[in-house]
Amino acid sequence: MPDAKLERILDAVQKPGRYTGGELNSVVKDKDKVDLRYAFCFPDTYEIGMSHLGMKILYSLVNARPDAWCERVFAPWIDMEQQMRNAGVPLYALESGDPIRDFDLIGFTLQYELSYTNMLNMLDLAALPVRAADRTSLTPIVAAGGPCVCNPEPIHAFVDLCMLGEGEEVTNDLIDLLIRHKKMGSDKQTFLREAAKIPGIYVPSLYEASYNADGTVAAVTPIGDAPAVVRKRIVSDLDSMFCPSDFVVPSIEVVHDRTTTEIFRGCIRGCRFCQAGFIYRPIREKSPDVIDRQCREICDNTGYDEISLCSLSSSDYSHMETLIRKLISWTDDEKINVALPSLRADNFPKDLMEKLAGVRRSSLTFAPEAGTQRLRDAINKNVTEEEVLHTAKQAFSGGWTAVKLYFMMGLPTETDEDVQGIAALAQKVVDAYYYNPDKPKGKSVTVSISASTFVPKPFTPFQWEAQDDTPTILRKQALLRESIHTRKVNLSCHQSDTSFLEAVFARGDRRLADVLEQAWRAGCRFDGWEDQFRFDLWVETFRALGADMAFYANRRREYDEVLPWDHLDYGVSKNYLRRESEKARRSLTTPHCRTRCGGCGADKLNGGKCDARCTAVD
Repeated sequence: MPDAKLERILDAVQKPGRYTGGELNSVVKDKDKVDLRYAFCFPDTYEIGMSHLGMKILYSLVNARPDAWCERVFAPWIDMEQQMRNAGVPLYALESGDPIRDFDLIGFTLQYELSYTNMLNMLDLAALPVRAADRTSLTPIVAAGGPCVCNPEPIHAFVDLCMLGEGEEVTNDLIDLLIRHKKMGSDKQTFLREAAKIPGIYVPSLYEASYNADGTVAAVTPIGDAPAVVRKRIVSDLDSMFCPSDFVVPSIEVVHDRTTTEIFRGCIRGCRFCQAGFIYRPIREKSPDVIDRQCREICDNTGYDEISLCSLSSSDYSHMETLIRKLISWTDDEKINVALPSLRADNFPKDLMEKLAGVRRSSLTFAPEAGTQRLRDAINKNVTEEEVLHTAKQAFSGGWTAVKLYFMMGLPTETDEDVQGIAALAQKVVDAYYYNPDKPKGKSVTVSISASTFVPKPFTPFQWEAQDDTPTILRKQALLRESIHTRKVNLSCHQSDTSFLEAVFARGDRRLADVLEQAWRAGCRFDGWEDQFRFDLWVETFRALGADMAFYANRRREYDEVLPWDHLDYGVSKNYLRRESEKARRSLTTPHCRTRCGGCGADKLNGGKCDARCTAVD
């Protein structure tokens, strides 16, 4: 519970419910009866963090242990931060109200590169040194996980260790080790050397980086007996994997105010721009019976009236018909909506659409990603214009009147014709509505285009590619706007400067740690929020430290260049990624995994097994 000093400042901030705790299903333990306290930090607001499935799973997983207590911590918004600093209130955990500097383990889940300054700010608010080298005692250990740690080099100076891959098993391994070393009275370095022996644990301080005269990375070399390559962890069997039977129900409205159940991990598609599609391989599915049982339990324990079936491509779940039939058998009666995000336009069957329409209609979202077939082939989207239009027509006949289309701009090999093709495809979707005799009577259609800027990411076939510079992106955005000739199409373009900075840190090396710290000290935080983003401060900081943003974002790498993350293994071989990169240049597609195995190598993470694997290897 908040102390008296905290209660006095809550009246001065917006949304005090972000900071009070006490929600339904939150876990409170006796701190004197546990061996380890874990502060699980999400470096963004409560509303965003409470919507994140991974945090919900790991929170419950740790609290299922009788010897550990996991509490939640979110980044205070600007007004709350100022009040906390003025009143001398350190960053605290929601469940107990205790300062997190007194915890044994502080873990950050890093979902987005532009959250890095928030991580530093949270450490500082906790009255802890932001640099790992300045935190000399055994505890608290500062750890990081999430997709961003597939290249943790820009944050290497601030974290003690990184957990690569999936956290369900490695988290327990790490907690076991830390409890043991606490009881032994070990020093921090002894613990870190032992932690580095756990599969999936990367300790940055046990590695040294060297550079060539041209500024590229020469090598990242292990010190002592640290492993030369650190391989990510995965969970082999999703049916037996830990899954919470309840979630903390937020006290205020959050971004995704619903219950979420994971149906499979990985993706069969191999879209060449998509980091998640590669770093979450191999493909593993849950059985329909397990998913149905978990959905029932969570709805019963939380009271939610909407279930989101979570995956990277929900309509690729191989038992979807069976699953939907099971879910509809009880959700219909209980007026519970079943939501299917991440749908593909090429395999969304009409009967499934009709079943879902019986519960609640909303807009349908599809991601063609590119405006022309040539570019869709180059990025290996494997979706045709005909499939997009066919699915739109089915949706309109089923009563839908709104369609959202997601595209990227600045993709490798993109031309002006490809940009204009985005507007042309949206217009064809509008036309498909008005020429459809089965469309809803007396209603108009809305087609919303979201155009984000391509960011080259590690462990993708496009990890070597250059990002378009800002003037080029702005010119393409203007061209797209000029190409839209109807009010039925709404366009939203992502801010180019944030994508530029994202690309810098996505492919950055250790030298960016100094830039990151100085930018944070200059006032950068909540960089992913348009109203808080201070690109001018970033530019000034890079210039002051003699670092070149374009070197990281706008430069194409050679295939033989050492990449900052080459000492980390996410299961997909570099040779496979290079083959896919070369095919992209020729606009050649690769069939999805269930059609023909491309031999990416991810099955080796699972003892040679992959749910999507077939006998034919490309």
